[in-house]
Amino acid sequence: MIVMLRALLFVGGLFYVLMGVGFLLDPAGSGADFGIAPQGTMGLASIRADMTAFFLVAGGCLIWGAWARKGDPLLVSAALMGIALLGRIVTLVIDGPHDGFWLPMIVEGVTVVIALFCSRVLPHHAFEGED
Repeated sequence: MIVMLRALLFVGGLFYVLMGVGFLLDPAGSGADFGIAPQGTMGLASIRADMTAFFLVAGGCLIWGAWARKGDPLLVSAALMGIALLGRIVTLVIDGPHDGFWLPMIVEGVTVVIALFCSRVLPHHAFEGED
């Protein structure tokens, strides 16, 4: 079971890393897939920096946790995706639904659940003074 969970984390992490690379190399095209349209060079820089960072960190921590068999990095991914999910829920409540609103919410929610579950199954870093 642990091997399958680690494989799932690794594949999910790879998915997010590839999305991050997409934002790095083609911010306008990748942004359009998310309903984001850059305004000039500053907009391109913001999409390239922020979205790339979000997805590379989230995916990288999933891969790191799976590869190193550590639960700690998975908490970073869970926090990032949980905050993104919260933002989508707030938008849904305040602004209403949009076409396809449920798919990213499901992906983020599943990522949170899997990352939190695996963070409990995999060992954590022992701090100095802990046994």
